[in-house]
Amino acid sequence: MKAWAILVSAGLSLGAVLPARAVAIQQITSPGGISAWLVEDHTNPIIAMSVSISGGAALDPPDKTGLANLVTDLLDEGAGDLDSQAYQGKLNDLSIGLDFSVGHDSMVIGLKTLAENRETAFGLLGLALAKPRFDPDAIDRVRSQELSALAQELASPRSIAARALAALLFPGHAYGRPADGDPESVKSITRDDLVMWAGHHIGRDALVVSVVGDVTPDQLKPLLDAAFAGLPQHVDPIDIPDVAPQGAGKVDVIRKPFAQSVAAIAEAGVKRADPDWYAAYVMNYVLGGGGFSSRLMTEVRVKRGLAYDTESFLVPRDHAGLIEASVATRNDRVVDSLAVVKQEWVRLAENGVTKAELSSAKKYLNGSFPLELSSTEALAGLLNVIQRDHLGIDYLERRHKLIDGVTVADVRRVARRLLRVADMTTVVVGDPRGM
Repeated sequence: MKAWAILVSAGLSLGAVLPARAVAIQQITSPGGISAWLVEDHTNPIIAMSVSISGGAALDPPDKTGLANLVTDLLDEGAGDLDSQAYQGKLNDLSIGLDFSVGHDSMVIGLKTLAENRETAFGLLGLALAKPRFDPDAIDRVRSQELSALAQELASPRSIAARALAALLFPGHAYGRPADGDPESVKSITRDDLVMWAGHHIGRDALVVSVVGDVTPDQLKPLLDAAFAGLPQHVDPIDIPDVAPQGAGKVDVIRKPFAQSVAAIAEAGVKRADPDWYAAYVMNYVLGGGGFSSRLMTEVRVKRGLAYDTESFLVPRDHAGLIEASVATRNDRVVDSLAVVKQEWVRLAENGVTKAELSSAKKYLNGSFPLELSSTEALAGLLNVIQRDHLGIDYLERRHKLIDGVTVADVRRVARRLLRVADMTTVVVGDPRGM
């Protein structure tokens, strides 16, 4: 066992759960071989665990999109000898929070419990993962809920734009298909499909586990085995190819009778392991990630009043990286809004950032970071991301230095690499005039 002490400035409190003091990350392994990172915090009798299982919706067969999502939504709808009502009743009676979600690259599990209920909580999670019931009545009920949610999503201009943009960027690839599927595919999923997906893709060698709270290493080790030892040792190999985004220069207008239009824009970005990640991170803050201090918000909304909302963000996936932007505005202002977005893309690529912008970005990105450690759940989730992205157990200690090390020249170089107007792929949903 080894621990890394990460000192947090007394001026940036970690909140009620983790006050300003050293945070020690311990790497432990259970008797059954389950590895986890642990941060002990005995301030409150609460334990939070964040788990990710590699794979996610990208593993869905092309004609069964939404399969991983339906599996995820059913895992706590009965397991072992407990039907849905009995299983949910135990969670509710003991105030155990258990949440499952899925993206393209992983399934994510969140568990929160009072320390006195830890054996039951971890045991219930283990039952859900190793012995899900997938009862027909639960399948029908949850499927109906998902179809209702899909109907609302497919009526949302933002969702329509996001789906269309993904299809343009990644034709024929798993990233081009929606994680929650479409109504036809969700209707076609059978119980056998659910059993197959869970049995082939939920296993011990795909786990990343982080725990924070009122538990010692010796107490946690048997809990890890209770939660995960019942899983198969190995999952099917993940054979998802890396992919470069397509659709450079394309503009797709999807006509809908909306009073406003939403535009979604993307081009190739950087993955998390890219050496240019931190320079791109700072660059994006200045471009459109910094709220009202960003260039996009200043130029599009504040100075010109063209749109209420605009932003940019990095999307690092396991097999592709993107930089995206969005703008929502009245139909008669879409053309002008997009022109300003492109103008700022070009200006940053040609001239980079000022010293003042760089200093402000670093100050915010480092100064706001402790807020991500303000609760057991938040810290457990952050530790899980650090593990998944292979950033190292000492990442919290090194992070501010990595950001502080970014120079004006770094940002200019990376902006020239990434911000290429000719490579933009754009989707506009609404009734934009002049397009």
